[in-house]
Amino acid sequence: MSKNYIWKIWLRLNPLNRSVENDYIADTSTFGRTAHNEEVARCIVKGRSEMRYETILSILNERDTVVRDILLSGSSVQDGNVYLAPRITGTWTGLSQTYDPQLHKTTVDAYPTSSLRRALRAVGVDILGRKNCGGALIGLVTDVRTGDTGGNVSAGGEIIIEGRKIMVVPAREEGLGVFFAPVDGGQAIPLDAPPALNTPRRIICRIPAQVTAGAYMLQIVTRYSNSSVRLKYPRTLEYELPLTIHALHSAPQPAE
Repeated sequence: MSKNYIWKIWLRLNPLNRSVENDYIADTSTFGRTAHNEEVARCIVKGRSEMRYETILSILNERDTVVRDILLSGSSVQDGNVYLAPRITGTWTGLSQTYDPQLHKTTVDAYPTSSLRRALRAVGVDILGRKNCGGALIGLVTDVRTGDTGGNVSAGGEIIIEGRKIMVVPAREEGLGVFFAPVDGGQAIPLDAPPALNTPRRIICRIPAQVTAGAYMLQIVTRYSNSSVRLKYPRTLEYELPLTIHALHSAPQPAE
């Protein structure tokens, strides 16, 4: 490829390997920035396409609908960058057990195509250093129903997030918010409803009920610095303790 790309990354301590003091993992500095069809259409127009922006955007949106329908029918879809494959999570006990939405979930896996994997070879990495969040941090996460502070939380349940400078600001800006990132990789899952409380020291929110049981890193992406200052670029705060998300019916019970 004729053009080189550089990913700027921050290093942070690996929360899953606390026994090693000098073990770091990387975060891209652009985490939380997402391009939607509107930006893609503008980029195509900028490339001197003879088609109008509105026409291109309409085609992209129609393609999304067609792809979604194909996936809902149970078939896979592949374009030049991504292979999408339907999958059902969960296990069955015996051959007579029926589908149970409390135990099973319909989902879609995404994999890069060989073309995208080849293109990624052109990406360089610029290490910015150890992540510094200017005193901002997530200090404690509590499951409201059980009072657990050890990382056990429930899909569909409320949690209290306490810390410093954690307020999501601006509250409705694209790419900002509270996210649950699978520890084994994959797309971070945002909240499906605004937080019930959103302050610099405390956020109360509900974990989306559709989050699959497993281990996740809690992340907050915000431009908050103080009551009068907004950061030019979003910063990502991550709770050091992985959260183990349980299905609500199988979550640990409150202590008596």
